Amino acid sequence: MIVGVLQLELSIGDAMSLKDKRRVIKSLKDRIAHAHNVSIAEVGALDEHRRSILGVAMVANEKGYVEGALSKLVDFVKTVPNVDLMDYQIDLM
Repeated sequence: MIVGVLQLELSIGDAMSLKDKRRVIKSLKDRIAHAHNVSIAEVGALDEHRRSILGVAMVANEKGYVEGALSKLVDFVKTVPNVDLMDYQIDLM
């Protein structure tokens, strides 16, 4: 069993309040969760209105599959409007 964990550090430049940020992040989380077979949650920078850290977890039986799927997820996040990917980290266990 392979567990993949992806940490995404995001910047939401247009957010003027926590409400704006949460609207953008909720939409992104819903799109990712429905399109990919992953679990996702906001895990950091909860009280900062222009920054967010998301944690994504995936379990499968092949290392290459998990690594490829999480890499595709990073590529997807790079294309999302209103969100800038500042940094990311993929860990496989």
